[in-house]
Amino acid sequence: MTVKIAPSILSADIMNLERDVRAADKAGADVFHIDMMDGNFVPNMSFSPSVVEGMRRVTDKPLDIHMMMENPDAYIKPVIDAGADTVLIHAESTQHIYRSIDLVKSYGARAGVVVNPGTPLETVKELFPIIDQILVMTVNPGFGGQKFIPGMTKKIQRLDQLRQTAADDNFEIEVDGGINADTISQCARAGADIFVAGSYLFNGEAGLEKRIDDIRSLAVEAKQ
Repeated sequence: MTVKIAPSILSADIMNLERDVRAADKAGADVFHIDMMDGNFVPNMSFSPSVVEGMRRVTDKPLDIHMMMENPDAYIKPVIDAGADTVLIHAESTQHIYRSIDLVKSYGARAGVVVNPGTPLETVKELFPIIDQILVMTVNPGFGGQKFIPGMTKKIQRLDQLRQTAADDNFEIEVDGGINADTISQCARAGADIFVAGSYLFNGEAGLEKRIDDIRSLAVEAKQ
């Protein structure tokens, strides 16, 4: 039974990023989720390969790179060279998503595809046999702290059903957007494996370790 908690550093204190990454690592983070935004594909900008390189120096945990940008192929090699373990590319950002996935794999990293709330699963179904991960956006991409879109639970459930019906589809299901103590159980019950949480972890009142433990416990319980 897989449950991985992935703190999103978009919600960390940018002026004390190393401190927050080390704290989340010590508190039990399984993966770190890094958003790269270009201000074109989404109306915001954040992080570059240099941030990935800096994080690689302070944590051994896997680095999950979420590319919210046009022309993602131009950044694949730089982020992998910087230390990325998984590169996630939006199906909506390129006309050649198969080529992009193949490029990630050619550099030795895990490859994943991202689908926005309004993107049907059918548009990426052909990729299922070759991807390691699929990220279902449970908010519209571009900003942290948004509210979970309830209808995405059914989308996650359908994706899990599709995964179970094909012997060669072994990808992990990741969810990103509005994940907290109220929403993680429904996502886990629907079939998600990796849970990206930002505001809930870094901006809450309780300590990071307690918040990570709390949502992990809720997800594990929901999967039983």
